Amino acid sequence: MNREDFAILKEQVHGRNLVYLDNAATSQKPKQVLDAIMEAYTSWNSNIHRGVHHLSQVATMKHEEARQKVAEFIGAQSSDEIIFTKGTTDSINALAFSFGEMLLKEGDEIIVSGLEHHSNIVPWQMLCERKKAVLRHIPLREDLSLDLEAFKGMLNEKTRLVSIAHVSNVLGTIQPVEQIIRMAHEKGIPVCIDGAQSVPHMKIDVQAMDCDFMAFSGHKMYGPTGIGVLYGKREWLEKLPPHEGGGEMINHVRWNGTTFNELPYKFEAGTPNFIGSWALKAAIDYMQSIGLEAIEKHEQELTEYCEKQLKGLADEGMSGLVDIHIYAEGQTKEGVISFNVYNGKQLIHPFDIGTLLDQQGVAVRTGHHCAEPLIDEMKVPGTVRVSFGLYNDKSDVDAFIAALKKALSILI
Repeated sequence: MNREDFAILKEQVHGRNLVYLDNAATSQKPKQVLDAIMEAYTSWNSNIHRGVHHLSQVATMKHEEARQKVAEFIGAQSSDEIIFTKGTTDSINALAFSFGEMLLKEGDEIIVSGLEHHSNIVPWQMLCERKKAVLRHIPLREDLSLDLEAFKGMLNEKTRLVSIAHVSNVLGTIQPVEQIIRMAHEKGIPVCIDGAQSVPHMKIDVQAMDCDFMAFSGHKMYGPTGIGVLYGKREWLEKLPPHEGGGEMINHVRWNGTTFNELPYKFEAGTPNFIGSWALKAAIDYMQSIGLEAIEKHEQELTEYCEKQLKGLADEGMSGLVDIHIYAEGQTKEGVISFNVYNGKQLIHPFDIGTLLDQQGVAVRTGHHCAEPLIDEMKVPGTVRVSFGLYNDKSDVDAFIAALKKALSILI
């Protein structure tokens, strides 16, 4: 993996070489993506779909070329099934409003899981409050995996939708979404997949998966901020109403009523982020030049190597005082490890560890990771989270372990 494409990795933090291990929050951007942004602004910047002049037509062509690239990237049947949004959170909110306003009524139920990011909880809570519906969650087993037997028992005639993360942003564990989708579809229930932590790390085929909707963000897959995707099967998108009104999403506007545009434009009110879509295409091109299978293999090897090094540090025991607890240890993960450190029975606060790592140039994430219900289930105030991208290597892990060892020598 070519680290030279990522200029920020040459930066120094507190006089130390940057070791960036916070990729689950956001990824760094390669030169190719930055070049795409510069090209767009300096060569063909113009509002799309609305002009007969050359720049507008070029910008429109680039935007739609990006949409086609996204469709092919995730295996969608048509580019009409790709709606550009601001990101995963925006995508789920859009679906919650559109789906909920049309199809949810008092007493209906929506199911999420006990592993979810707040963006796949709060929009559904807000919808359920508006509609007097019920939000339920799949409970977790002791090893923090989903209890699918319980899920099977939760599906009933009141269930209108299941929305679940493909990969936990806290644990990195891969959920059995194909099985979940199959179980829901047996009862005619549609499923939305939060792909924020899976699309950047593994090959996705929404048709093979058979999900009805999928949401993901550009900024976690080496693209820019402010661009994301909501995929939906055509049959669903055709029947759902738009969630926003304004320019572009209309066919005709009259004082006595408005008719809406065709797919996918009826869900894209206002000037879209056509600069972001073009840069997202560049990010996808970059990932495909490496290969999604190669990226997944590389990151899983790094994850296993890091867990092994953490366990080795725990075995050293720092004079018998330190216990390192790795959550969901040994389960297959997509580039994420969450852990806590105990001094005897006393938890060393994750924030303290993260601060001391930062002083040594190592960037990790600490806290509840926007997944407070899961953190509450784990009975901790938060965790230290290490997450990998395609540009990380074993030297980053070694630097992290050395920095952690030094931090713990201070904290105990």
